[in-house]
Amino acid sequence: MQDIDFTHLFSSPEGRINRQRWWIGVGILFVVGIISSVLFGSGGLVPFIIGILVMLAGIMLHIKRCHDRDKSGWWCLLLLIPFVGTIWAVIDLGILAGTPGENRFGPDPLQG
Repeated sequence: MQDIDFTHLFSSPEGRINRQRWWIGVGILFVVGIISSVLFGSGGLVPFIIGILVMLAGIMLHIKRCHDRDKSGWWCLLLLIPFVGTIWAVIDLGILAGTPGENRFGPDPLQG
């Protein structure tokens, strides 16, 4: 596996990522959320700011995965639907393969 650019992974909506990087990113954000909760609790300014940053990083991650599936990042709005959004994300972003070859969002992340 190639080196992962975590800055790009969590801060930019540009480009595409494969399923493996998406799952790694989701796992990292999940662990950050748990550690934040353990260290700072669930109330106050620090957990709020960390929560906002984790949410924004997750949106960037999901948008890039949508791009790999040749879909607009606006599909991430489905995550706002309770239960349905989570099922959609796991199936469409986490299980189904991306578009083979180059698409309108960039080159195939599995090539080169």
